[in-house]
Amino acid sequence: MSKTAHTPKQEAASSAKMLRAMLGIGIISAFLIVSAFELTLPRVEKLKAEALEKAVFNVLPGTESTKAFGINPQGELIEIQKGDSPEYTCYAGYDKNEKLVGYAVEASGQGYADIIRILYGYDPKQQILIGFQVLQSKETPGLGDKIEKEQRFLDNFKALDVGLSPKGVLENKVITVKQGEKHNAWEIDGITGATISSRAIGNIIGTSTTEVVPILYMHSSKMDAPEPHEKQVENNE
Repeated sequence: MSKTAHTPKQEAASSAKMLRAMLGIGIISAFLIVSAFELTLPRVEKLKAEALEKAVFNVLPGTESTKAFGINPQGELIEIQKGDSPEYTCYAGYDKNEKLVGYAVEASGQGYADIIRILYGYDPKQQILIGFQVLQSKETPGLGDKIEKEQRFLDNFKALDVGLSPKGVLENKVITVKQGEKHNAWEIDGITGATISSRAIGNIIGTSTTEVVPILYMHSSKMDAPEPHEKQVENNE
């Protein structure tokens, strides 16, 4: 049986045909991926917003409504407008009487595996943290992810001291200590077996509260200040 011989010209044409087919498949695949992304993006964004709202209510017990704020480079609290990307984002929570419950603050930092995003609740009247939730984490299942699940660790954030000194700065920076060695109200009792992850939470909160808490406390003080009364002018006519 004889084999058909292919000339270099035929081989080149076959290769070109194959390349065109691969290119076509690549273009179609890319189009489908982009289309799927565009179609699902609104749904994904909606689910993210719902999850974030739920987290805000979780870290600020008693909250009935919220309002988003950002902190500008001048250290001022401003209402977020569409398209804004402030360095810090926080959410003021109000009770059913429209009284301030506290602020939910987003923060992030390096964990063991990747960036950890968290949300914590701050009560300016008591000057403590009153809630905590991990928003995003890729820490090791069964070890690092205990920062999300272990109740003993989560209990650290029911009354974590972030009080200010008379000069308006944090009196004591929040830190994580070894499990069982917590002696002060501003310390986080760490997790044995998840030392790096639990220490990362202390670093994230320590940095964030140092920069954000003085601003939020000042803002809340202005909100609570009584409105100045206009002086009554006696009519002596």
